[in-house]
Amino acid sequence: MQNSQDRRQFVKVTTTVGGAMALGGLPAAARAQGSEFFEVLRERRSVRKFRPDPVPEEHVRQILDAARLAPTSGNQQPWQFLVVSDRSVLDRLRDTCVERTFTALTERFGEVSEERRTAVRQSYDDYFSAPVYIVVLTDNESQYPTYNHWDGPLAAGYLMLAARALGYGTVFITDSIPDEVTSEVLSIPDRYTRVCITPIGVPESWPESPPKKDLDELIMTPR
Repeated sequence: MQNSQDRRQFVKVTTTVGGAMALGGLPAAARAQGSEFFEVLRERRSVRKFRPDPVPEEHVRQILDAARLAPTSGNQQPWQFLVVSDRSVLDRLRDTCVERTFTALTERFGEVSEERRTAVRQSYDDYFSAPVYIVVLTDNESQYPTYNHWDGPLAAGYLMLAARALGYGTVFITDSIPDEVTSEVLSIPDRYTRVCITPIGVPESWPESPPKKDLDELIMTPR
């Protein structure tokens, strides 16, 4: 008799909870957390100029801890996160980028005006104004290396959202800071492939959101 009563109570409770969830009846605390998460998504921006304010190591670790929780093929977790905060190393990265850009412009256009050189220097001064940079890498010797090109960007995305949740700006950098530059200056072993490099820091100002396509333009249905 007791077992029958217990079962009826279990059915009553699970039906009530299930029905409430289906109707959006989540507890207020859970709804609030969900709202905060979607706000982080809406407020993330690509930032390219930063204030010199330091980023505490505990925040860097919290951000990277979020990145490591990203989905991954077969749970292979192929990523490595190279943290760069030494200003002398960052200056070498910046100077190498500037010189490579000057060389490329000269080869393409011939003489490069001082005005254009100044603009290039300023652009890289802005890019390298953050106190911390993370190079997101994947291991070519991972269990499923052909899936790394999917896994790596997922970790980078988690990293950027976690940084925004803590009030920091990031930007997914590829060509602007070439792979060859980070490999050379940071002596990255050949077994790793770079996904991106991103600064982490307090923005000089938060950029306006660029125009986004309407959701209905992006939803497809089977034909």
